[in-house]
Amino acid sequence: MSKKSNHLHVISFDVPYPANYGGVIDIYYKLVALSESGVKIHLHCYQYGRAESAMLKGVCHSVTYYRRKVFKNPIYNTKPYIVASRNSTALIENLLKDKHPILFEGLHSTYYLADSRLKNRFKVVRTHNIEHHYYRHLEKVENNRFKRYFFKVESERLKKYERVLKHANCIAAISPNDHNYLNKKYGNAILLSPFHVNSTVSVEKGKGDFILYHGNLSVGENNEAALYLLRNVLNDPKYPVVIAGNDPSQELKDKVSKMDHVSLQSGITSEEINHLISDAHINILYTNQATGIKLKLLNALFMGRHCIANAKMISNTGLADLCIQADNAKSFKQAIAACWNEAIDDEAIDNRAQVLEERFDNQKNIQPLLEKLFGPKVAAEKTKA
Repeated sequence: MSKKSNHLHVISFDVPYPANYGGVIDIYYKLVALSESGVKIHLHCYQYGRAESAMLKGVCHSVTYYRRKVFKNPIYNTKPYIVASRNSTALIENLLKDKHPILFEGLHSTYYLADSRLKNRFKVVRTHNIEHHYYRHLEKVENNRFKRYFFKVESERLKKYERVLKHANCIAAISPNDHNYLNKKYGNAILLSPFHVNSTVSVEKGKGDFILYHGNLSVGENNEAALYLLRNVLNDPKYPVVIAGNDPSQELKDKVSKMDHVSLQSGITSEEINHLISDAHINILYTNQATGIKLKLLNALFMGRHCIANAKMISNTGLADLCIQADNAKSFKQAIAACWNEAIDDEAIDNRAQVLEERFDNQKNIQPLLEKLFGPKVAAEKTKA
């Protein structure tokens, strides 16, 4: 099968602009890198709550939208809900109009991966997580009984469904841990580092005057992390704290309202969060789930001053040396006290730049994907163009 065409179908599980949460950030800036490399992108977006975006027309050769299905009973299905709800006959009809390679963004988008009509197409799946691990963790942190049961069932279905990846010519894993897991099981994985907004390290020298925790607070994991930090780490009134992110729980709002040194900023844009990252003296990063590479870790290192993170956030990322590691309330508090009066200097910024601009440069990191899709010679030609 020829891979000489510079056209590429990309199936996105959501509308990837605005690029304001982890998965779509990776997708959008990957689209930009592909476009800048001369690839003509035919983007297919499943839509549920996010509007059509004019910005995508400037990056893609064509953009087509499909409604994500909503099932009254999300548990009644043999396929995982995140896959079964992204099923459109219009999509497969559009894919069959030509023979271009296909990039499936996330296991969510792979409804047609094993379809016999696509048997001779070159197919790449970008994985953003080991999804059944991710949903198992969502089950553990969810308080709502129905949602907890849904996450349990979804995790079990995803574990079985993951075998569909054997129909991909290539799996593009987002982290070293994920790459090792997927390559061992399927033998066709490459490491494709996350794509992001940053082109250079832009850390402000000197000091800030608050500690920042940020994340999409509608995600149970992030909401629970914020509550843990407020209860156990960020409860010293001498350190001003900002919690930033959209859709915080009522429990989190109530907790913040009782802490005079803490402010909650929700309903804000990605640009506003980036300003907070830059202005903060300390970015604190905490997770209970070591999956993928958290894009907020990259943003904090590219834009922020001191970064304190736990092992699950930084293990096997190659970024541990750029952070201060803390793994319990006592060590977090000790790290905050050690950093609070310490300004960021040129040497620290230069050290970050050497690591980040080499390992997480979007144009460099798109090359393995270009080689898989179009061959090494074509990839080199696109880079020169």
